[in-house]
Amino acid sequence: MGMQDAATPVMEMNRWFEQYTLWFIVPITIFVLILLILVVVKFRAAANPVPSKTSHNTAIEIVWTVAPVLILFAIAIPSFNLLTYQLKMPENPDLTVKATATQWLWSYEYEGEQAVSFDSYMLKDADRAAAGKEDVARYPRLLAVDNEVVVPVGKTVRMLVTAAPTDVIHAFAMPAFGIKIDAIPGRLNETWFKAEREGLYYGQCSELCGKDHSFMPIAIRVVSDEQYATWLAAAASDLAGANKALMAAVDGAPAAVQSAENITN
Repeated sequence: MGMQDAATPVMEMNRWFEQYTLWFIVPITIFVLILLILVVVKFRAAANPVPSKTSHNTAIEIVWTVAPVLILFAIAIPSFNLLTYQLKMPENPDLTVKATATQWLWSYEYEGEQAVSFDSYMLKDADRAAAGKEDVARYPRLLAVDNEVVVPVGKTVRMLVTAAPTDVIHAFAMPAFGIKIDAIPGRLNETWFKAEREGLYYGQCSELCGKDHSFMPIAIRVVSDEQYATWLAAAASDLAGANKALMAAVDGAPAAVQSAENITN
C-alpha cells in the first residue's frame, strides 16, 4: 500500500510527498465519483425525457479552470523543491563510487587512495553455502548478490552511473534510498545518497535491458565508519576475505539472521 521505509533524507521527502498528494487525489476521486453518480441518476432518460440544451455556463467554466490551476500550484511547488533537493549534488561528498552496468551485472569502482573494484552478480542458489548466505530472509532469492557495495552510515556518497560502451541502457535504482538514474553507454550520470541507518538494502536494474533484466540486482550494505574502514583496507587485496570478515562482524556469524527492520527488499 505504501513505499519502502526510508533510509535516506531524499526517501523521507519522497514518502512525505506521496502522503501529501493523497490529500488531493482522494477528495478529487470521491468528488468525480459523486458527480458521475449524480449525472447517471438525475439526468437519465427516464428522469429527463427532454434533455437540456445548455451549452455554456460561465460560473462553472471559471471554477473548473481556476480550481485545477490552484491544485497544480499546490502540488508543483513542493514537487520542484523535492526535485531540486534530489538533483543538486553535494559539493564535498565523503565517498565516490562508480557503477558500470553490463548485460547482466554491475561493476563497481571506489575512487580514492584505496583502489577497490569488483563485479557484482546475482547470487545463485548453488553458491549460497560457500558465500555464507544461506539465510534467504537476510539474503533473498533474486536480490542477493555475491559482492555488495559497502558504504559508511551517515556519509554522503556520490554515485557515478554509466553502462559499458557497447552495451544497452540500464537503470540504477535503490528504492529505500529514493534514487533511480539511467546507466547509458557513453554518458556518465550522477546521483547521491546519505544512508542514515545501517543495514542491507536491495534494488534492481529498472530499465528493460534484455532477457536477464530481472536477474540484475543491486545490494548496498551500510555499516559503521570503523567497519567500513576495516573492510576497505582489506578489500584492496582480498575482497572475498574482507566480505566474509565484514559479514561476521555485522551478523555475528556468516549466516546469522539480522533483524528484519534493517532489511529492505
